[in-house]
Amino acid sequence: MAEPATPHRVPEESPRHGRLTARPGPPSVRAATGLVPLTDAAGDPLAMVYAPEPADGRPYRLVLLLHGAGGSTRQGLDLLLPVADTHRLLLVAPQAAASSWDLIVEGFGVDVRRIDTLLTSVFAGHPVDRVAFGGFSDGASYALSLGLTNGDLVDAVVAFSPGFAAPLVTHGRPRVYVSHGVADPVLPVEACSRRLVPRLRSLGYDVTYHEFPDGHEVPADIRAEAGSWLTGA
Repeated sequence: MAEPATPHRVPEESPRHGRLTARPGPPSVRAATGLVPLTDAAGDPLAMVYAPEPADGRPYRLVLLLHGAGGSTRQGLDLLLPVADTHRLLLVAPQAAASSWDLIVEGFGVDVRRIDTLLTSVFAGHPVDRVAFGGFSDGASYALSLGLTNGDLVDAVVAFSPGFAAPLVTHGRPRVYVSHGVADPVLPVEACSRRLVPRLRSLGYDVTYHEFPDGHEVPADIRAEAGSWLTGA
């Protein structure tokens, strides 16, 4: 069967290809610390942000955290909230526009644009020197896909129980942390991480992989390990 069009010689760089334009820079305003819910013009949840004290000008490591299918901003935030103060992690947890992330629903687009706008706003209010993406389940698959696409922004990706990674273009080589429960009934480890991790390693990515004996969840010791892995603590 013939291809419908001639392939691009140079991949396009746009939201439809998962590309983000937001970059850290000197803050132009002073944003609040602590837990801050963000809503859109209609009052619907847009994101939750958590910035540890003190706001003393020292830069944060920002972690964009992506909830699973049907999840919430708080569920995304809770993935690393217990270790945020210890490791000075600036957590940003957006809400997907649909029941899951755009790549899974219909392809990169609406959520890429929403995340780009959100990151631009957070960068304007907080000093950031490093950026990581993370997520659970569908959010882990999206974090991997978006993180590998934007490895010129992201230096690390944390994927709790991912199903896949499907970047359309790749930049850089962010290091990757993957965890998966061997008794996971939702995204079975054999079909998911045990295939995904060797594939990422064959492509040259530095992958830390941890299996645990439970199901589709993120145990406390895995959260703690991921936090230490992110910061080298």
